[in-house]
Amino acid sequence: MERIICLVFGYLFGLFQTGYLYGKLHKIDIRQHGSGNSGSTNVLRVMGVKAGATVFMGDFLKTVIPCFIVRIFYKDQTSIQYLMILYTGLGVILGHNYPFYMNFKGGKGIAATAGILVSLDWTVTLICLIAFVLIVAVTRFVSLGSLVVVSIFLALMIFEGSRGTYGLAVEYLTEFYLVSACVTALAFWKHRANIVRLLHGTENKIGSGKK
Repeated sequence: MERIICLVFGYLFGLFQTGYLYGKLHKIDIRQHGSGNSGSTNVLRVMGVKAGATVFMGDFLKTVIPCFIVRIFYKDQTSIQYLMILYTGLGVILGHNYPFYMNFKGGKGIAATAGILVSLDWTVTLICLIAFVLIVAVTRFVSLGSLVVVSIFLALMIFEGSRGTYGLAVEYLTEFYLVSACVTALAFWKHRANIVRLLHGTENKIGSGKK
């Protein structure tokens, strides 16, 4: 039941569609432009850097806030605290990617995943940030940087979990890895069209057209 509550709690926060609302404030339905999703990358391409950064920060914070609340709530239950934070973050991603009031069509969850990273481990966050910046700087593919980051996230969650970094009880480790894998799998699923374009050499780069 605790897991379901954390998932639902996160999902409710995820329903705040920053990109869609930002677009509406500027009389644009972001779903009718670019790739058609309401995430920060599409907003960046369609509305510019300031808009993209604003939306990213909004989607980032809507993950950090509920995860922080759950962290405080479970502060005396360290054996399961990080698992509950992860469930909450997963809930935010689900709400962001699949908002019921928008016909389950939202963003791709990368900003929300960044919020999970910060909520769990600053060291992992720094590693992922460096990897993302380097990949995007060299290739100019945001999608590639995002996919590499979520892959590193999964690898480091398994590595740090096995080292006991997060204080999880042994019986929760496999579950922690599986939920981490769900976060990564969701990112790959939402980027499946980008993956096809990357493989065919037709993926848009930063500053190019809108797909």
